[in-house]
Amino acid sequence: MAVFFDKNGKYTDLHTHSTASDGSMTPAELVRHAYESGLSAVALTDHDTVAGVEEALEEGAKIGIEVIAGVEISVSLSEWGFTEHETEMHMLGYFFSRNFEPIQATLEELRRKREQRNPKIIEKLNEMGIDITMEEVASKAPGGVVGRGHIARVLMEKGYTANMKEGFEKYLGTGKPAYVRKDKLTPEQGINAILQSDGVPVLAHPVLLGLRREKLAAVLDRLKAAGLKGIEALYPENTPEETEELLELAGKIGLKVTGGSDFHGIYKPEIRIGVGRGGLRVPYSLLQKLKDE
Repeated sequence: MAVFFDKNGKYTDLHTHSTASDGSMTPAELVRHAYESGLSAVALTDHDTVAGVEEALEEGAKIGIEVIAGVEISVSLSEWGFTEHETEMHMLGYFFSRNFEPIQATLEELRRKREQRNPKIIEKLNEMGIDITMEEVASKAPGGVVGRGHIARVLMEKGYTANMKEGFEKYLGTGKPAYVRKDKLTPEQGINAILQSDGVPVLAHPVLLGLRREKLAAVLDRLKAAGLKGIEALYPENTPEETEELLELAGKIGLKVTGGSDFHGIYKPEIRIGVGRGGLRVPYSLLQKLKDE
C-alpha cells in the first residue's frame, strides 16, 4: 500500500467500530486508544447506529482529540442489475453537527431488518448441528445492534471456527450454508439519509466490491449523481495498484479521498487503529478537505 504523509504530521482514522455495533472497545475506550496511538482525529462509524457517538464526542472533548460523528450504512446494488455476489455496498456518513434526528428512522428500519434476519441464520446453523442460540449472540452486542459479526464471534468462542473470518468464509458469507439475504436500502436511499442529517456520504472500501475499473467507474458516476461526495481510497486491504486506481478515479470523477482502518479491536486483531496492517496513514488534510465539502 502507498503511504501518505501529512506536512504537519497529523493523521486520522475515518473508519472504526465500537461496542455500539461489532467492535470490542467501548466508544470512550476507542477514542482513548486513538489518542494514545498518536492520532489527531478519529471517526466513529458503527454499523447502522449512532448510539456510541455522544460517548465518543464527550471522551474526545475531555482528553483533547477531535472526534468525527459518523455511521456505516449497508445498501444494495440489486436494483441496479448486479448479481447477489456483487450487491452489498457500505456507505459511510460523516456528520459535522449533531443533527441525527432525520437519519434515526432509517437506522431503526435497518436494525429491524437485522432483527428479522438473525434468527433465520441461527435456525440454519442449528439445522447443521451447530449449538448456538440467539441469546448467546445477543449477549455479545451490548450496544444492541446484533449482526453476523456477533454470530461469527460465538462460533469462534464455541470452537466451530478458528477465527471470525472463518465464520464468514464457512457459514455466514454470501452463498454460504447459513447465509440469509437481508433487505437493504438502495444506494440512493442511503446517500439521501446521510445528506438529510447534514452528513457527507462516502463509499466505504470500494476495493471490496470486486468490480473491474470500467464497471466501478460507472457505479461511481451514478453514485456521485445521487449525492456521493467521496470514496475510501486508502484502506488496509488495497494493493498499491488498487490504491492508485482509486485515486485516479476519484480525481477523474471529482470525488474527495478518505481513508480508514476499519478497526474492530480484538475482533480483527491484525488491524490496528490508524495504520491498518502497518502501512496505512490517513493525512489529516484529507479530513479537512472533506469538511470543506
